[in-house]
Amino acid sequence: MAGTYVFNVVAPDGQVLNKEIEFVVVPGENGEIGVLPNHAPLIAGLGIGVIRYTENGKVNKVAISGGFMEVIHNKVTVLANTAETAGNINIQRAEAAKERAEKRLKEWTPDTDLARAEVALKRAIARIKAVS
Repeated sequence: MAGTYVFNVVAPDGQVLNKEIEFVVVPGENGEIGVLPNHAPLIAGLGIGVIRYTENGKVNKVAISGGFMEVIHNKVTVLANTAETAGNINIQRAEAAKERAEKRLKEWTPDTDLARAEVALKRAIARIKAVS
């Protein structure tokens, strides 16, 4: 197929996606990275956020919590710490996790692990954005 390439997302629990797509935007550590067909080879660290990819003209989303991306020979592979397609995200659970993390940050004590609470909040927000 002209104008497409292979896109794989893999997490520790297995393969999440293996698609032929037209375009992808991933959350890089320092901003978003877009990849079109015939992109130059690239390896990049990824942050917490939402992957947006276009398959047959339709935009789909995947929430990830960091990892790495490799682009080579018209193939993009994402090795994610965690990855959930929008269809697999329980929005009520994600909103509850966001509320818990916000409460933990708002009502922190010296015993509160602020870094963990901030990561939990970012992950919950990414999951919510992937569904919307």
